[in-house]
Amino acid sequence: MSLLVVGLSHRSAPVSVLERAALSADAQVKLLQDTVAADPATEAAVLATCNRIELYADVDKFHAGVAELSTLLAQHSGVGLEELTPFLYVHYEDRAVHHLFSVACGLDSMVVGEGQILGQIKDALARAQELHTAGRLLNDLFQQALRVGKRAHSETGIDRAGQSLVTFGLEQLAAGADVPGWAQGRTALVIGAGSMSSLAAATLARAGVTEIVVANRTFERAERLAQILTEAEDGTTTARAVRMDAVAAELTRADVVVSCTGATGLVLTADAVAEAVAGRTGEPAADLADSAATAPAALPPTSVGTEDNCPLDLAAVQGTPGFSVHGEAAVAGMDAATLEQHAAWVGEGTSLLEQGREHDAGRSGPEADTELIAALAQAVATAGRVPEYRRPEPVAEIPRPAPAVFLLDLAMPRDIDAAVHRLAGVRLVDIESLADASADAPMASDVDQVRRIVSDEVAAFGAALRAAHITPTVVALRTMAADVVAAEIARLDGRLPGLDDRQRGEIRQTVHRVVDKLLHAPTVRVKQLAAEPGGTGYADALRTLFDLDPETVAAVSRAVDNTDEKDRPA
Repeated sequence: MSLLVVGLSHRSAPVSVLERAALSADAQVKLLQDTVAADPATEAAVLATCNRIELYADVDKFHAGVAELSTLLAQHSGVGLEELTPFLYVHYEDRAVHHLFSVACGLDSMVVGEGQILGQIKDALARAQELHTAGRLLNDLFQQALRVGKRAHSETGIDRAGQSLVTFGLEQLAAGADVPGWAQGRTALVIGAGSMSSLAAATLARAGVTEIVVANRTFERAERLAQILTEAEDGTTTARAVRMDAVAAELTRADVVVSCTGATGLVLTADAVAEAVAGRTGEPAADLADSAATAPAALPPTSVGTEDNCPLDLAAVQGTPGFSVHGEAAVAGMDAATLEQHAAWVGEGTSLLEQGREHDAGRSGPEADTELIAALAQAVATAGRVPEYRRPEPVAEIPRPAPAVFLLDLAMPRDIDAAVHRLAGVRLVDIESLADASADAPMASDVDQVRRIVSDEVAAFGAALRAAHITPTVVALRTMAADVVAAEIARLDGRLPGLDDRQRGEIRQTVHRVVDKLLHAPTVRVKQLAAEPGGTGYADALRTLFDLDPETVAAVSRAVDNTDEKDRPA
């Protein structure tokens, strides 16, 4: 059996895909159960965070395992396999171990060096143990990953390179200002009472906010978190709990809002945030996209030389599966004014909104595409925007007033409508903007030391795994030798009935010493050889040379596994 991981993360997939592929707690349980029920896998664990979804399994076939795990991820995430596949990565055996150890140390995190991932790995292992989908391999792997992560944080200064996603998010909200100075005297609303929301609340309290309001669907959990914040030593922050139906009212009072819930839909819509801004400032929150439409700004440049004055970058959408460069994928995320410009460009100067022709589903090609764009433009004029399959272009060129409300969205899928980015008087930091900001974050010199720790630990884990693989064969060999000795001693007793007990004892000890000396050097050496890379074949060679019964070896393996389970801490 071999370790296989199939997954996607902020390094391989855009946030919009991660958001759609996010797994609920129930979906994770079902995914684990279906994975171990599949033919190639005997063990499974799921590591699902706000910026990664990974399925670990012990499989007996690589290609079949990759196909099965990819299919299961697609089924339970709700994202089609063809759409998901380009964003998946696969790691096998030692590379899979290296990947998990790197993740545990924070090397693969959006914020390098953050320590929250250790708790998430611990939760993933606990879930797999509770569902009995983690066997010896994954138990050993995840427990060792936790030890490696703790070692990296205790022996290096990786903590100086990294911070929690909460802290990083607050730094982005403060836009370069000192967070305690920025937070001093503000009022905060925290939506959610889980681990991330609790960390956000505690961080805000330490930063010096005067009041924290906690809202949660389960009011008792909100009350508990508010009580913890109130009773904190040296705490000067007051805290209180409210029900979710009070969020709209609290928005008009809050300076800072942090949201991280498990909701599958939006918790805060753009309209709700706009109303809150209007309630604070006394003026409607302007839509910067509308300002951009009325400003005499030049159209975005095209990278296709023959497409003069095209209002979008065709290179960005060339090859999008299922759509032409003039179709839906090209215009997703655009505002009505830009759609109008693009429709007129495709229609050779005539606005298709004015023509008002109905789309004929039986037609295809550029003409049908232009009519599709017209229909989308009409829809966006009513609904406000097209679903954002691609991230909308930033509106940084439009001057923004000082924010009246600061919003931090740490949920996946998102809690706060991305359209809030366009509202004047609001600063929204979400997972997508955090990913952009972290891409340019400086790396600490300690990262290289952590990488060396990971490499050493991967080599040690692989050696221990390969050595453990041959142990049942060695035990079976010694058991067979002991059975041979016992049979020969019994036969000798029948042939030499005149021997007394002392003589029989001397003969028995002599025969055992001879067998032990003959087996000692080969068994020690075979364990050393098996621990080296490529040494897994020595167990097969030993079984063949000594004609060991495969069922005997399997029985020893089961006995070792059962012993490990009894000795393993709960």
